[in-house]
Amino acid sequence: MKVCYVTEMGMMGKIPRDFQMMRTEQAWPCTLEADCFPYTHTPTEKYDIALCVIPKKNVSSWMANNTFDKMRTYADKIAIMQEGPQWCFQDYTLTEQIWYYNTIRKADILFAHNKIDKQYYEGIANHKDVRILPTLMIEDSIKNLPRVDRKGVMIGGNFVSWYGGFDSFVVASEIEEPISSPQMGRRQEGESQLGITQLPYMNWVDWIKELNNFKYAVHLMRTHAAGTFALNCAYLGIPCIGYEGLDTQEKCHPNTTIKLGNVPAAREIIRKLKEDTAYYNFCSAAAKDNYKKYYHEDKFNTTWKEQFKVS
Repeated sequence: MKVCYVTEMGMMGKIPRDFQMMRTEQAWPCTLEADCFPYTHTPTEKYDIALCVIPKKNVSSWMANNTFDKMRTYADKIAIMQEGPQWCFQDYTLTEQIWYYNTIRKADILFAHNKIDKQYYEGIANHKDVRILPTLMIEDSIKNLPRVDRKGVMIGGNFVSWYGGFDSFVVASEIEEPISSPQMGRRQEGESQLGITQLPYMNWVDWIKELNNFKYAVHLMRTHAAGTFALNCAYLGIPCIGYEGLDTQEKCHPNTTIKLGNVPAAREIIRKLKEDTAYYNFCSAAAKDNYKKYYHEDKFNTTWKEQFKVS
């Protein structure tokens, strides 16, 4: 199957397996050996399927470029991939929202992040072919990480409603461990005054290497998207406390997944992880095993081939 990957990013050609910025939006075209190009490019080659990622912002340029109609000239099928949370398009202008709605209805396939997103798109777009495209990691550059004496808590984001960093910080403070957070581009002024170590912006491979130093993770993010934080933690065997509704959290960390808003349960879990070594080791091993079971690259490719009947 010949696949192309159309985004607002300036990527051209194929993504090498040792690419240092191998976030999930690069991992998908990498494993599929897709040809990547920006939405302004019109290839001369023909493709079986075009995977299209409509951006969270600046969608007006896609409208002006007639991107969707142009894709019809070089792809037999068009699949639109969810970008960000399901409601993200409602931050567009009304004209842009209507364009987005009409566009996803015309797509041959819609790819969603989570079960709850699949249900949403089936309803809002009345679409008959909505599938889940699992979040993915390419492991080539991170396979041989050193064994380290892990300590500290990594919270999953900054102190804004998008990431729920304040809630995560409160839960992380339940145990006496240093707290750190990644640089997510939405940092509030003064976060470091709370005693949090703010990591500098880094590429994906360096992020995984840095995350490997931490023993606990808390990510009480109400915004459901690709769930990369929970997946990265699972790969490393770091128990992650998070809300249900996010597939990577539910599948990889079933023992540390809580109902939305159940902060008392989160406090109890992190105390138990700290105080009960056997429980910690159980959650850690389960996370690793579940990553391999549900999200390993081999599983992704098998699912893809089954969906499209590729031999």
